[in-house]
Amino acid sequence: MKLDISHMRYMTADDFKVLQAVEQGSKNHEIVPTTLIHQLSGMRSMSGTNRSISDLAKLKLISKVRNAKYDGYRLTYNGIDYLAFHSMLNRNTVYSIGGSIGVGKESDIYKVSDKNGVEKVMKIHRLGRTSFHTVRNNRDYLKKNSKNGVNWMVLSRLAANKEYQFITMLYAKGFKVPEPFDNSRHVIIMELIRGFPMRRLRKHKNLPELYNNLMKFIVKLGCSGLIHCDFNEFNIMIKDESEIDPNDPTDVGFVVIDFPQSISIQHKDAEYYFKRDVDCIRRFFKKKLKYEPKDDPSMLDTDGFGDGYRYAYPDFHRDIERTDNLDELVQASGYSKKHPGDRYLEDAMEDMRNTEEEQEDDQENDEEDGEDVTEDDEDDNDEYYYSESEEEDSEEEYDSQEEENERIIEALSSGVGNLKMDKMGNYILED
Repeated sequence: MKLDISHMRYMTADDFKVLQAVEQGSKNHEIVPTTLIHQLSGMRSMSGTNRSISDLAKLKLISKVRNAKYDGYRLTYNGIDYLAFHSMLNRNTVYSIGGSIGVGKESDIYKVSDKNGVEKVMKIHRLGRTSFHTVRNNRDYLKKNSKNGVNWMVLSRLAANKEYQFITMLYAKGFKVPEPFDNSRHVIIMELIRGFPMRRLRKHKNLPELYNNLMKFIVKLGCSGLIHCDFNEFNIMIKDESEIDPNDPTDVGFVVIDFPQSISIQHKDAEYYFKRDVDCIRRFFKKKLKYEPKDDPSMLDTDGFGDGYRYAYPDFHRDIERTDNLDELVQASGYSKKHPGDRYLEDAMEDMRNTEEEQEDDQENDEEDGEDVTEDDEDDNDEYYYSESEEEDSEEEYDSQEEENERIIEALSSGVGNLKMDKMGNYILED
């Protein structure tokens, strides 16, 4: 979807109160009743609430659902965009927003700057795009199994929060990842890496060193308790020569991005995803850079991989020995003690990992059939666009939720005593 925040300057404090009320009510309502929006917003008059609702609907920040049995609204992606930017503007982490610098499978990337003019990167998570073969199955699964109205907007928020936790912890531990600055809802602000994706790399002054350090990154991450799960040429940035610090021996010229799918080494499929990360790097170096090291038993050095070392590439059982508990600290997927809400995100991420595996298999089959992949084709495959149209939900899927909504509205109107508010600010009816 296209990012458009041009109307934010004209919005009032009351408009944001009402918009936040819709967001808060969406936590346990697919369609938030107008009466509930008024209660959560804290507005004095209902007429003021209705006026703000009308203005927000015109800007497509909230939408009214067709065939609903009661008057209500739900938040749109434009609406959650406005809320995220408003929060970051108040924290002075963002001052201006530039143009798009990338469109990925599940995110949009924009260049932004703070009030001091420092350029940064803004990543907006957009889970649920139609580029995924399994998106409809994901939606059906969430509708059938979620009691709290979990949807792709909620999952986008969870994914952004999880990735922010990952890169914050990894950056503090000295891993080559972008420096994180802020997180609000489904948006992350991080360091701007001046360089290019490794998929465009065709020559390098020291391929063995680059290969070795990439493999050591996978192993170091694994020994710390995590597996990237999407470690490939699309998620590795090669820094410009001028950006490499000659006085820093640890600056090897690459930065790893995109961590929301990372899992714990305790995950049941940890070995499989570890091997897949390793194989992605080996395949790219072999096909695009014509570099394919072999095991060399004559070498005794096992602190690295490739030319000059004993082993050509890492092995999960041989090289992974836990030295840290980052998976526990960030509650990574597969770790035994997790927040209950994370299971929805994990299910969606699992489908994404499976989808990427299918895409890799398709690409390998195409190459085996003799189909050449040109540079232009790679650029096309790197960007996944989607349609904004969504399927209309049937009335049956709303019956149970609507019944609860009607009971809450009746309780609000009559002032009955069994209407309570939980810690999250959501209305609940006590039996």
